[in-house]
Amino acid sequence: MARSGKSKGTPGKARLWLMRAVKAGIVAALGGLLAIVIAVVIAYQSLPSYESLKSSPNGQMIRVHAADGSVIVSLGPSFGRWLSYDQIPAVMVDAMVSTEDRRFYHHPGVDPIGMGRAAWVAVENRGKGRRWQGASTITQQVTRNIFLNNSYSWGRKVREVILALALERKFSKRQILELYLNKVYFGGGAYGIDAASRKFFGHPATAIDLPEAAIIAGLVKAPSSYSPTADAEAAIGRAGVVLDLMQENGVISPSERAGIDLNDVKMAPEPPQNSVRYFTDWALPQLDILVDEPNEPLEVYTTIDLNMQKAATAAIQANAPSGTQGALVSVDRDGAVRAMVGGLDYVSSNYNRATTATRQPGSAWKIFVYMAALESGYTPDTGVTDSPVNINGWSPRNSSGRYSGEIDIRTAFAYSINTVAAKLGVEVGFPTVADMARRFGVTTPINTHPSMVLGTSDVRLIDMTRAFASIARKGVAVTPYGITKVTTADGRLLYQHQDDTSRVLVAPWVAAGMTDLMQTAVSTGTGKAAQIGRPVAGKTGTTSSNKDGWFLGFSSGITTGVWMGRDDARAVGVLQGGRAPARAFADYMKVAVARRPVEQFETQVTLPEWQLEPDEEAYYGQPDNGLIVDENGLPVEAGQQQPLPLEETEPGEEEEGVSQARPVRPTPPRLDQQWIDQVLGRDRQRSAPQPR
Repeated sequence: MARSGKSKGTPGKARLWLMRAVKAGIVAALGGLLAIVIAVVIAYQSLPSYESLKSSPNGQMIRVHAADGSVIVSLGPSFGRWLSYDQIPAVMVDAMVSTEDRRFYHHPGVDPIGMGRAAWVAVENRGKGRRWQGASTITQQVTRNIFLNNSYSWGRKVREVILALALERKFSKRQILELYLNKVYFGGGAYGIDAASRKFFGHPATAIDLPEAAIIAGLVKAPSSYSPTADAEAAIGRAGVVLDLMQENGVISPSERAGIDLNDVKMAPEPPQNSVRYFTDWALPQLDILVDEPNEPLEVYTTIDLNMQKAATAAIQANAPSGTQGALVSVDRDGAVRAMVGGLDYVSSNYNRATTATRQPGSAWKIFVYMAALESGYTPDTGVTDSPVNINGWSPRNSSGRYSGEIDIRTAFAYSINTVAAKLGVEVGFPTVADMARRFGVTTPINTHPSMVLGTSDVRLIDMTRAFASIARKGVAVTPYGITKVTTADGRLLYQHQDDTSRVLVAPWVAAGMTDLMQTAVSTGTGKAAQIGRPVAGKTGTTSSNKDGWFLGFSSGITTGVWMGRDDARAVGVLQGGRAPARAFADYMKVAVARRPVEQFETQVTLPEWQLEPDEEAYYGQPDNGLIVDENGLPVEAGQQQPLPLEETEPGEEEEGVSQARPVRPTPPRLDQQWIDQVLGRDRQRSAPQPR
């Protein structure tokens, strides 16, 4: 009997424990529900107004404008026009709801059915590394986009649910859809359906039709994978899935679905990465210095003139010898950069040869030599002698191989006579020439060897263009700039460029004398190919073995510098400053100054005393600084000044337009104490016994 009583008591205890568990579960559920209600109430009270949610930022957008105000590039997230719910096409709403949240109009912000289905999928795929997906409603996505982030954690999911419930209590379904469709990310930097429609189809979202709506709705799941600009086939395939879902939900009929051919949708072409990107890559990093606004969208207004930029690109591409690169910088009289080309093609090479590359300028450097001479008392009419010269064992020669005897400064500059430049360097002092270059904006290291007067120090094209622009401005310093002003999206001014005319580099008469010399060089000397039918002042430059060709000059307020050469600094037999670079300068400047009035220089061109043959640098001869300087700008010792023997190129080195033989360079002298003593003439003193 005792055993029987014990057996009967066991079910009673089980029922008791079961009842206790049920009661505890009910209490816990009620407690959890109460906690959720309290959390939702608190979240509800902390939610900002609807207007505040509309203006909440998704990241900083930067729109860059050309000089005419047109947008040339957009960086960062792109936001289209905000569309109210009534302005959004119904097909766009239907496509999005069918794809992302088919029970949107029936749940309170979270979808228990969807959460249950997602939980079941998660259980089935446990251990496979797959996350719990498919449970987020449109309301939850809005809360995640505005208030949270995409990190995956249970804590973030709980906050998301609470905020979604609060959001549904405070705002209507229409308002939530409006927020969602104007803020969701669609790829390619586009936030909101208007930005997406403009990017992918080239028209505002108010004109979206059903096939386009299906493509846009399909992007939300994986914007980078389904972007039409990245993979048009994948985008169309995903859009087909969206149309099928719309048919299942009854928003389109089977006949409507069958009548849609997604291949007929016209996509907007992706804007090409053209040469204007050389300019924006140079100008935009300056924003970090000019403004302190890391969040608000910025409108950046620049100096670039798109017509001049197009002409500059065409001029470089049309004139650069085969196998070479080219660069061009063009600035207005105040330093505003109107055109910048850093290479033949930005897509294949975004290396900016206009602002970053350093190359030897050859005779273009002589402007600093002659300005130093003019400042010290020389005039364009001062007489000089073109004759052999020896400077501590360095004997430069003229490209023509001849000496002209008594001539004037104007003639010497017009025909780029090397011996006169060397004598002037000795007269004024090589450090003085270096100081003049520093004054005019050369920022790269400058050597003071005697050969420096022929341009053996590496320079940047933008620095040389700046120097010529300062001469054109009558000796007042010019600083190239690319940004005129910066505002916020609502028009608040953050930065405005101010022209600085306070720095005078040389007296006006020195700049006028230099302009006189350069105008003569274009009219009758090495720069004839740069003539454009109106006054031009400029200078050619060609470096040793024809590795670099330059032309820099100005006319009617525009100063332009052109460089051509190979990136590997190999010789190009047909490359001289007076040929391809000068022709590119002329082709570009004819367009650049076409709408500007003709401006006469204050000093009219004066022809040389007699007509010499122009320096052969301009056409077919040896480079204008001869074969008397080694690769480091060091002088070649006396006795080594005969034409250097030629060395045949190695197999595979032959290139079209490149010399098939090159000079063998002598081994440069070792820069030790013995060399210094020899140059300074101290051999005897050091060898003599020293007094004790």
